[in-house]
Amino acid sequence: MGISGFWFVSMMGFGIAALGLFVVNKIGGYEVFTISQLLGKRFGEGTQLISAIVTSIYTLMIVVTQVIGMGNVIHVLLGWPVIPSMFIGGGIVLFYTILGGMWSITLTDIIQFAVMTIGVFFIMFPYSVDSVGGLTALFHSMPESHNSLTNIGWDRIFQYFLLYFFGLMVSQDIWQRVFTAKNQKVMKSSAVSAGVYSVFYALALSIVGMCAFVLLPNLGSSQSAFTSLAIEILPPGLMGLVLASVCSALMSNASGAIFASATLITNDIIKVYSKKKMNDKEVIKTSRIVTLGLGVISIIFSIWIQNILVALDMAYAILSGAIFVPLIIGLYWKRVTSKAAFYSIIASSLVIFITFMIYGITSTLPIIYGLVTGVIVIVSLTLMNPAAIQIHESNLKTTNHK
Repeated sequence: MGISGFWFVSMMGFGIAALGLFVVNKIGGYEVFTISQLLGKRFGEGTQLISAIVTSIYTLMIVVTQVIGMGNVIHVLLGWPVIPSMFIGGGIVLFYTILGGMWSITLTDIIQFAVMTIGVFFIMFPYSVDSVGGLTALFHSMPESHNSLTNIGWDRIFQYFLLYFFGLMVSQDIWQRVFTAKNQKVMKSSAVSAGVYSVFYALALSIVGMCAFVLLPNLGSSQSAFTSLAIEILPPGLMGLVLASVCSALMSNASGAIFASATLITNDIIKVYSKKKMNDKEVIKTSRIVTLGLGVISIIFSIWIQNILVALDMAYAILSGAIFVPLIIGLYWKRVTSKAAFYSIIASSLVIFITFMIYGITSTLPIIYGLVTGVIVIVSLTLMNPAAIQIHESNLKTTNHK
């Protein structure tokens, strides 16, 4: 689609930056590990359970997208079949995530960030542009529509806004990293800087994609464009580093997402409803078992879906449509009741799944209907029960006083 592909990752960056600017100051005082725990403290155990289920489904789908990506890289690079390639890529991430938990994710994230930054910005981008004769030659050789920021269509840009701007603001795998910060200042600055980085990353990769469009006109699958172009234009040593940078980005997302899903299920479901008296050692053991199970499920789903954009759309539609409204409105409007938040999540989730079946998984309508349903339910149920509002406000004042 040309330079307008920029909007895909940029909306994610804008969402992360918005998290730092507008949400961090509201969540800094909560001693929690997950979004569901925050909702549980705010609205009770019922809301914590349903939000944990919805958010864990989302995080699992994020893992699926990254396993699909790793499978495609290995498939193109080594010529192996796609399915075994997904098993290998997913298995490596699963191994080190089970072994080291959030600490291993943090360490590998730092290394992967350095590798992907060098690989994309300092090797792949300049080599790609040079291979087509420079930026001027690139833009002249593209169809005129591909040089427009709106070529992808306003409907698709709006869809990305709904999915990824809202989704990243309430994304468990992002919040999990935010909660590791030592103070609110670090939370805010890191989220904003990560958002800005994502915008530059989006622009660089869109231009690399345009170079692939020119140099590889007969490419069958757009999902293999980056890898195929790297093999075509880079010498062996640099090619290895660049492909490592792609895998680094995918592995970073996959490990964070699978651990986020395991944390949700362990802390917000098993520990709350099944094994309430688990000590720290038992929590770690349970989390590793859950991580293993989720990893196997994600690989199976990757083999079944095999399309990154479809899996991403499903994941963020569920998250944005069902969780964004009760979380953000609940943080800013103290009168929201537990009952209103609980039924808002349930109603939005049902509407999203039903409209997916009606309009298909590529439609923007499910997330719009989900958001609208959430607002209507949470506002109407809150205003219809003034007695509950008074009790709720009294409880909040007591909690704040303590």
